Amino acid sequence: MGKAGSPGADAAPRSAVRQRFDRLVREMAKFGAVGGAGILVNLGVFNLVRHVTDLQVVRASVIATVVAIIFNYLGFRYFTYRDRDKSGRTKELTLFLLFSGIGLVIENGVLYVATYGFGWDSPLQSNIFKFLGIGVATLFRFWSYRTWVFRALPAREAVASAESFLESERRRPRQRVR
Repeated sequence: MGKAGSPGADAAPRSAVRQRFDRLVREMAKFGAVGGAGILVNLGVFNLVRHVTDLQVVRASVIATVVAIIFNYLGFRYFTYRDRDKSGRTKELTLFLLFSGIGLVIENGVLYVATYGFGWDSPLQSNIFKFLGIGVATLFRFWSYRTWVFRALPAREAVASAESFLESERRRPRQRVR
């Protein structure tokens, strides 16, 4: 048992699966916070460009997506994934731009099909399909960023696993050897 009054003194150690799940939930919340702000940037720039220029809808959308990509990189690197490996920034940025470019094509592909395939070009329709495209692209981006761009440091997981093992061993009743 732990010291009286210490947090978790009598609580059983959390399983490794539960710890991984909790870390994933925190990561998704941080990703969502940055992504939510990025959506506001994306839609705000999109509507501003459409309002003050005569650019076609998809071109305005591409500009907005690029601005949001820059905003999101800063948010992901310095907030969501700040504890991740920072040794290969050039590779990280290259992969981020590659996967962001694919996300840009997904996002604006949805808008393109709605606008030019179905003729849905009113401001409301454009915003709906822009938002829908962002949603589809976000699923791809979450997977690719966490898998390839902002990789977890393997040592951190190994240390956490070792610490949880040692903690469970420490709490296990000892048997006497005769």
